[in-house]
Amino acid sequence: MISFEFPVTERTRILLRLECLYARLAHFVSKDQAYDHHAALLVLFELMETASRADLKADLLQELERQKQILEALRDNPNVAEDTLEGILDDIERTSSHLLAITGKFGHHLRENEWLMAIKQRAGIPGGTCQFDLPSYYLWQQMPAEKRRQDLERWAAPLMPTAEAGRILLKLLRDSGKTHHYMAKHGAFQQMSGGTLVQLIRVNYDESLGVLPELSANKYALNIRFISAVTGESRARQTDLDVEFSLTNCKF
Repeated sequence: MISFEFPVTERTRILLRLECLYARLAHFVSKDQAYDHHAALLVLFELMETASRADLKADLLQELERQKQILEALRDNPNVAEDTLEGILDDIERTSSHLLAITGKFGHHLRENEWLMAIKQRAGIPGGTCQFDLPSYYLWQQMPAEKRRQDLERWAAPLMPTAEAGRILLKLLRDSGKTHHYMAKHGAFQQMSGGTLVQLIRVNYDESLGVLPELSANKYALNIRFISAVTGESRARQTDLDVEFSLTNCKF
């Protein structure tokens, strides 16, 4: 089975992008080669741009507080595991405190580092970070892997409360999902939404079918079109197959 997640709201779209970037960052930081650590730096720059929206911190704090209030109302509910609930509430409280401790614009500590910003500027030029372009960067790349990793972790540390907030919110959102099974006749499926807007939609189906889902959704209707996943073709075509799939709607 293969799974595709589709964000319906802009907030969810940002959270998924941040999740992807933080996963890539952790992957490249854990490696030892200089090229891996170069890739980690590029991810740091992407994070700085993606999360630089002025209202991101406020959005995360607002949603964490809203989820905290919802979860606190579940205390003393016999159908809810008390230890699990308290653990989530503790995570929310701790992450909110870390977010509140962030001062200034997201990633401002990176922007104030002239050495890093020189690398960022040159990285936008094809081959612009070669030895003769940035000798000091080349020297840094020759340092032991552990020293480079310590630097990367130090530069990434002020960004991590955002990663933790995103992790908590996406877990709560995904855990809220309700799954149903459907058949897309000749690769097409439509469902009326009844005025209800979800935040995240997950589509699962058999990978061996060789198709890709295209999705459009609003509070009135959901449309899914499965197209043939044939590489090299200039134009994607809707499959003639009947595609059996599961649909998960996630909503806070």
